[in-house]
Amino acid sequence: MGRLLDSIDSPSDLKRLPVDDLPRLCEEIREEIIQTCAKNGGHLGSSLGAVELNVALHYVYTSPTDKLVWDVGHQAYAHKLLTGRRERFRTIRTEGGLAGFPERHESEHDAFGVGHASTAISAALGMLEAKRLSGAPGKVVALVGDGAMTGGVAFEGLNQAGYLGRNLLVVLNDNEMSISPNVGALSEWFSKKFASRTYNRWRRAVKDFLSHVPKGPEAIDMIRHGINATKALVTPGILFEGLGFHYVGPVDGHDVRSLVETFQKLAVFDGPVLLHAITTKGKGYQPAESDKATRGHGLSFFDVATGKPVKKASAKAYTDLFAEALCEEMERDPRVVAITAAMLEGTGLIKAKARFPERTYDVGIAEQHAVTFAAGLACEGIRPVVAIYSTFLQRAYDEIIHDVALQRLPVTFALDRGGLVGADGKTHQGAFDVAYLRCVPNLVVMAPSDENELRHMLHTALQHDGPAAFRFPRGAGEGIALEPPQVLPIGKGRIARAVAGKPDVCVVALGSTVRAALGAAEALAKEGVAASVIDARFAKPLDEELIAGEAERARRVVTVEEGCLPGGFGAACLELFERRGLIAEGLRVKRLGLPDEFVTHGDQGRQRAQLGLDAEGVARACREVVGERAKRGAA
Repeated sequence: MGRLLDSIDSPSDLKRLPVDDLPRLCEEIREEIIQTCAKNGGHLGSSLGAVELNVALHYVYTSPTDKLVWDVGHQAYAHKLLTGRRERFRTIRTEGGLAGFPERHESEHDAFGVGHASTAISAALGMLEAKRLSGAPGKVVALVGDGAMTGGVAFEGLNQAGYLGRNLLVVLNDNEMSISPNVGALSEWFSKKFASRTYNRWRRAVKDFLSHVPKGPEAIDMIRHGINATKALVTPGILFEGLGFHYVGPVDGHDVRSLVETFQKLAVFDGPVLLHAITTKGKGYQPAESDKATRGHGLSFFDVATGKPVKKASAKAYTDLFAEALCEEMERDPRVVAITAAMLEGTGLIKAKARFPERTYDVGIAEQHAVTFAAGLACEGIRPVVAIYSTFLQRAYDEIIHDVALQRLPVTFALDRGGLVGADGKTHQGAFDVAYLRCVPNLVVMAPSDENELRHMLHTALQHDGPAAFRFPRGAGEGIALEPPQVLPIGKGRIARAVAGKPDVCVVALGSTVRAALGAAEALAKEGVAASVIDARFAKPLDEELIAGEAERARRVVTVEEGCLPGGFGAACLELFERRGLIAEGLRVKRLGLPDEFVTHGDQGRQRAQLGLDAEGVARACREVVGERAKRGAA
């Protein structure tokens, strides 16, 4: 017997299946997701937990006329399989393949591009309001889960949706790792009653009748309060009712037949509704279900039989090195605390939580709160370290400026995944942190070139009487022996490779690009081109004397960074050269970095080569600025 999945090229094909075939289809989808994630990595647990929700939504609603809006996109793998991308699904997260998150350009069924949490409700409400204003047909559903309800913007969306009273359906996928469920026979009975057409017809009829009799409005309020009070005893829905939503649930998020029935009822309901579905993250794959920490949230390559990762031997990852260095600092200084936003595992702070549970805070998907919380701690003499991915710290930009930098508070920002991140792609590239941080007054911005510099920069930031940030890349370090941490002079770089006499070109590199710059200098030396290399260490403040002095000697400069070129480190160097009059004197400068576009998903190494950020790319840029003499030397 062939797979049902192989017969589905669009949601319309799904609708032709009998409801009784849907459980079998769900199991086939799970198997496809497991096999693909084992080879490509990806967000396994979340997608396995949301299979039945995906199938039931597409079975009842008609995409793309009806808009299905996914929060984060961790839950959308089954959605991709059901919307014409089955044959390409095993290319997901690979170069030239499907993106790991919904993207509007990829399919008409991806209503909203997403990779950061808590945005679905606001986006869905905007789409629904646009349909009302334009008279376009269709319904709108927001599927929220995987902890996204810990983000404040989700409640901002709920607040307006409840106020407007539109026919928006919000599906809360509660995988028991965010909102605690209150499941039982009585609550299930209430859920079915509150979702039924009979109940809602009765509700509307009573309200209409009472509105035309004396003291009718008071009676309506009394009935409403009575219903809410009763529901509050058996469900967690009173919060959503208070925001103006009709609450339904909790329901079993893995009973696909029952979900279809529930969605069919809710599709004709008037007003905003929140359906609370209880699911199991990692459902159907025992290694994920038994992983108490993340339930297989985001895995690299793994063995399907055991669920254990398949990794090549390499040096220790920067994330682990940071976590270990932070634990050392917390051991030395009881004022040091660690803060992260729902990323204890991702930032390595699970180690700090184990050793210092009272001084390690996971605030949920609430980056804005994390930064201002840190500011409050710093006001009272605590030394907070806020560990957040580069791409997620963008969400707290006002708090960085207003709550930390403006007040010169000693908050340390540790930015993991600074630079290219590989398979996670556009939404997760750490492209902008140097540019968005270096323009903020009072803020020190650093980037280590190896493990020891990372340790030194953390130590330096904690000793600095003001805010400081350092960014480090995704991936392994250099594998060098570790030194005791030391305080670096603020704003001082170092000569990583000196040349005797006058250099032909000076390469000024920041952070992870120093390795490529040194490799380029070695290759150029064999061609007779003398290239000096500066490890800038600081994007702000720059070591102006070192960089300008070496540029003046060489008269040719190549800057290298794994961040965006507009406003980035190379732009800072150009500003320095302009202030010193070197540009007017004919200094030749070439900047290497990420282009003014969103870099898609792919292999980190290949992308660095394509963007000219590997040793060969840096050497090629040096030959260009040196000119014909270098070409003759190479020949």
